[in-house]
Amino acid sequence: MRILNRYTKTLLTCLLTSLPLIVTAQQDIVLNGKLTQGSLVRGQVAPGSSVSLNGEPVKLNAQGKFVIGFERDETLSHTLRVEKPDGTTKSRQITLSKRDYDIQRIDGLDQNMVTPPASVLKRIRRDSANVASARAGDSDNDAVFTRFIWPAKGPITGVYGSQRVLNGDPKRPHYGVDVGGPIGTKVIAPVSGTVTLADDLYYSGNTLIIDHGMRVFSTFLHMDTITVSVGDTVEKGQQIGTIGETGRATGPHLDWRINLGNKRLDPQLLVTGSPND
Repeated sequence: MRILNRYTKTLLTCLLTSLPLIVTAQQDIVLNGKLTQGSLVRGQVAPGSSVSLNGEPVKLNAQGKFVIGFERDETLSHTLRVEKPDGTTKSRQITLSKRDYDIQRIDGLDQNMVTPPASVLKRIRRDSANVASARAGDSDNDAVFTRFIWPAKGPITGVYGSQRVLNGDPKRPHYGVDVGGPIGTKVIAPVSGTVTLADDLYYSGNTLIIDHGMRVFSTFLHMDTITVSVGDTVEKGQQIGTIGETGRATGPHLDWRINLGNKRLDPQLLVTGSPND
């Protein structure tokens, strides 16, 4: 039993550090991540297998690595099914923990930013299309399987899933984690990737998107400066810009978001400790 526990620990360590990982018959499915609403979960099966989640196919890379995600209000019961290269199958039931979310009330915003005038609707639609295009990639880069770090230092001023009421008008939930800090505070890449968008958008101000591979993207909102360009490859820990208060912001902060395709997930579940550490 001790040997099996040590082996399992080695498997998980390899998964997080992107070292070679061998999946044996005793370890048909390896998962890493918190099984809760809003979570990004990284996994691996034997190369050559096929994987489905609730009957929908899941992409695997050549090493058998895959990524799945569960949204803010995801149902709690799921079935992960693996068909191995020899044709045998294995199923694993996934039960998520349910989360409670905060309600945040923010008053004093420019009403044009809460309910934008008709004159800017064309720009907002163009911004949305550009963001969708920037998150449309499906590369095999496996940087997403390395350990994430906080992209900025400072206090957490907003959390994923919280419902925001702006000037008394309920809006969609907040889908990022906010790190407060003075304008000019350094922002770094939480893991490596390729820049797919660097632009000034109506709502989010100076906005940067990085592709970490396997349809996982980081988005950084309200930046003061962006120091990289579309097409650049950035390394984990490399400076990518500075904290600002551009767009719809009540003060200087970084809003960091994680997407798996169209799924909006909680970045805070990918890092340990506090951004003040």
